[in-house]
Amino acid sequence: MIAKYGLAVAVVFLAGCSRAPSFDVEGSLFPAWLLCLAVGIAAAALARWPITRLDIPIVFPVLVYPSLALACTFGLWLTFFQ
Repeated sequence: MIAKYGLAVAVVFLAGCSRAPSFDVEGSLFPAWLLCLAVGIAAAALARWPITRLDIPIVFPVLVYPSLALACTFGLWLTFFQ
């Protein structure tokens, strides 16, 4: 039974194996996720301005702003690298 499904399991686990996207900056290769994370944090910081300007009440800012940064990061990753 293991031999029967072994190939299917191997295909599932090896499907994502490819070269990671990276950027060459002054001879150093930076991973694309690092760029997406930096832009996501900057987008969350910029999103704070309209949130405070519109007086939107935020109960747990310690959860909201990191979640917003991660949502921006994952959105950028999915938009440009998938």
